[in-house]
Amino acid sequence: MKNNYKVSNKLAVLFIIACLSVGRSQSKDEVQIKKMYDLALTEGKGYDWLNYLSNQIGGRLSGSVQAQQAVDYTKAQLDSLGVDKVWLQPVMVPKWVRGTPEFAYFETTPGSTTNVAICALGGSVATPSTGVKAKIIEVDGIEQLSTLGKDQIEGKIVFFNRPMDATQINTFTAYSGCVDQRYAGALEASKYGALGVIVRSMNLRLDIYPHTGSMSYGDQPESERIPAAAISTNGAELLSTSLKLNPDINFYFKQNCKLFKDVESYNVIAEIKGSEKPDEIIVVGGHLDSWDLGDGSHDDGAGCVQSMEVLNLFKKTGYKPKRTVRVVLFMNEENGLRGGNKYAEVAISKNEKHIFALESDSGGFTPRGFTFDSSQEDFEKVLTWKNLFKPYLVHYFEKGFAGADIGPLKKDGMVMAGLRPDSQRYFDHHHAENDTFEHVNRRELQLGAATMASLVYLVDSNGF
Repeated sequence: MKNNYKVSNKLAVLFIIACLSVGRSQSKDEVQIKKMYDLALTEGKGYDWLNYLSNQIGGRLSGSVQAQQAVDYTKAQLDSLGVDKVWLQPVMVPKWVRGTPEFAYFETTPGSTTNVAICALGGSVATPSTGVKAKIIEVDGIEQLSTLGKDQIEGKIVFFNRPMDATQINTFTAYSGCVDQRYAGALEASKYGALGVIVRSMNLRLDIYPHTGSMSYGDQPESERIPAAAISTNGAELLSTSLKLNPDINFYFKQNCKLFKDVESYNVIAEIKGSEKPDEIIVVGGHLDSWDLGDGSHDDGAGCVQSMEVLNLFKKTGYKPKRTVRVVLFMNEENGLRGGNKYAEVAISKNEKHIFALESDSGGFTPRGFTFDSSQEDFEKVLTWKNLFKPYLVHYFEKGFAGADIGPLKKDGMVMAGLRPDSQRYFDHHHAENDTFEHVNRRELQLGAATMASLVYLVDSNGF
């Protein structure tokens, strides 16, 4: 009996020690995470960095002077943090220029015209110098082209008017449901003899802003390419209604955009070397380029400064990561993904071991959580950290798409994640003239930065 009693006592003591150990571990995590949230909200630098990027530099179209200015500025700011290493990674990027502002109108009867707001899609060819004027035909998507056939499309302008699905709570799902008409509409319509395409902006609300975005001609010969432009949602509604009243409307548009030869640009990279496992790399990043209509504050200046803030918060709290934590500001996500591909290419050539990558490219709105691209086993481990985020109202932990720029890094055994802010207002600003600094809330932006830093901290502390 005495022996049994001793064994029971020992087991009880071991159990209490284990519980205390777990308690200490949780408390340590909670303390570090709270430090980072507190500092992000009171002393964070991200909002000021974004102010400069947006208001002193502006839109950072790939290959532009402004994109180079953003490279120089962010490198200098990262240098000032006193991290272990900051460098530029050369990458060749496309240089597409919008030119003079676009112009469009529709004509109901000779001489009776109504102007509508349009913008060229990124990568589009120009119209002839005198513009394009022709009958216009409305379609609900690429699939309808084959139904109409060449007889009804040839010699006309195709108007793609499929709206984003307002019933989708996840607005990125609504976006993916109709973005094909923007990306491939010109290529497909040209096969039926269309002279040009006008595409409804990817926007859930009705407003006056046309939203640009990338489009592709694939390997189509330049001589067969037709011009493509986006029309504001207000303009699309007006044009659609007018076509129902008068199917013989003429549409006119003019744009003089141009694609030049590739130019050299850079990914901006900075890191804190790991103290215990320096060969294991954690990447956090966003894309430094933007479209040229606004100043790219939400897409993706926010993601860049939030990523930079991760290193700043580690330095300010005195946290020394076990693994190497690397920030990458990718160039050319918007119209080529050259930066993401180059980073992955170099990483593979150096046989670098990336264990985790986190991307912020969904705007600087209130953080809700993350999506994870991982094995089920790793995802189950991530879920054990979920309670640590509840005090900050961050609760969305789901499997799903992580991010475009980190995508090329993906390999078996690696965990990828994407910050998921509230998305309801994102497409009001996405790729449009109103993606500007005044539409970013400092507190929301800094909460996102702290949320990212907290996840990176947990991954670094625990590994996979």
